[in-house]
Amino acid sequence: MKKIESLKNVLFSTTLMVAINLIAAGTAAAAPDHPVCSASAESRQFDFWLGDWSVSAPGGTKTSTSRVFLELDQCLLVESWDGGRGHTGKNMFAYSPDDKSWHGLFADNAGRVHVFEGKVSAGAGEFTGPSRSENGAAVLNRIKVIRINADQVEQTWEKSTDNGSTWSVAFRGVYSRKKP
Repeated sequence: MKKIESLKNVLFSTTLMVAINLIAAGTAAAAPDHPVCSASAESRQFDFWLGDWSVSAPGGTKTSTSRVFLELDQCLLVESWDGGRGHTGKNMFAYSPDDKSWHGLFADNAGRVHVFEGKVSAGAGEFTGPSRSENGAAVLNRIKVIRINADQVEQTWEKSTDNGSTWSVAFRGVYSRKKP
């Protein structure tokens, strides 16, 4: 009887040690290499743009709409916009702790795609990226998103055909927060 009790104790101790080691190994394997985005100050820099917006272009009569929200455990900021007259698109931005830069992707329902890199700080973001014009010429794009106040943001999209020496405005929109 003593041998059985002793064997039970050894078996219980061994099982307990295996379970502790498995739990520890699982926790270590599941631990992220980087802090989660919701707790990362860098990933939260663009949160001033979150919300539902009416977007107007100076001098324009048509108002567009925009919804800016977070995805992928708050790691990806997504703008879903509707420019009216059937033109829609998405802007996606994320901070990468690997290279300490912001990255962006623009895509619309006309098949245009642009890739950007940039910085966000103190209520302003600026991104640049190359593309091609309709005739195949090199174009440098620059997007600026600037917080005017808690209920207004301005976005400007500029293009340069001389590698950034001069810029022309392709789009300028004032985002006004929709009231609930």
